[in-house]
Amino acid sequence: MSSSSGPTDLRPPDEASKLQHLTFTVIFGHDTRAGRHFDVLLIVAILASVFVIMMESVASVRAEYGGLLRGAEWFFTVLFTVEYATRLWCVRRPLVYARSFLGLIDVLAVLPTYVSLLFPGGQVLTVVRILRVLRVFRILKLGHYVGEARVLARAVRASQYKITVFVLFIVAVTVIVGSLMYLIEGPDRGFTSIPRGVYWAIVTLTTVGFGDIFPTTPLGQTLASLVMIMGYGIIAVPTGIVTAELVYAGRETSSPGDGVVSSRESACPGCDQEGHDQDARHCKWCGEALADTGRKAIR
Repeated sequence: MSSSSGPTDLRPPDEASKLQHLTFTVIFGHDTRAGRHFDVLLIVAILASVFVIMMESVASVRAEYGGLLRGAEWFFTVLFTVEYATRLWCVRRPLVYARSFLGLIDVLAVLPTYVSLLFPGGQVLTVVRILRVLRVFRILKLGHYVGEARVLARAVRASQYKITVFVLFIVAVTVIVGSLMYLIEGPDRGFTSIPRGVYWAIVTLTTVGFGDIFPTTPLGQTLASLVMIMGYGIIAVPTGIVTAELVYAGRETSSPGDGVVSSRESACPGCDQEGHDQDARHCKWCGEALADTGRKAIR
């Protein structure tokens, strides 16, 4: 895993103690048993904390279990505060990690609860309530622990140009259909402008169908039927594009066949690069010795 500030930031300090090395391996290493157990426990804690936030927003539940929910929220806040502080303690450059995207998400996960202590007055309860809703962003911390997110991100990046062309095509279709519907139906039937017609085209093409405006003339209904049928096919296009790229990206990190050595996801402790051969002993980028944990020779 690498931060947004660069791959060399996620390393233990040069003069790290044995405890710091061990802590770093557990928190940032996903290829050890202890690291996997830590990830699972923290994912459970994140989901549980989000569940508490959601339940606290229900008036009837809050009225009956408000004290219990507040106690649970403070438990999770302290837990994630300790986790964040531990991350800063065991990395080589804590300030760089604190300014990274994932570091900011860690802060956002705990900050609103502490800020709420500064605004106990009744007039600012609305502000506090809004700040407390930000705790839902705690679920973004799941990005720390989903190893396949790299494959998904790679597939999305590879698909971006195809999807961009596809979206531009959809925009053109909705503008044309919206304009035609404005001409066919007219303001008397709810299509008061071309933007209104484009809105109807988007709602119909995506098969949402709010029903706030609809065509009543035979020609308009015929055009609407064509747009509805087209909508089912259009929904499948971006799914197919991303799926094809996911298959290709997945092959890059798995064994493609006989005699080919698959790559492993464990990161180099020197440069944090991944994708090494399963039987590799040194990093192909910086030459650093790779960890023995999880290495398997492919025979």
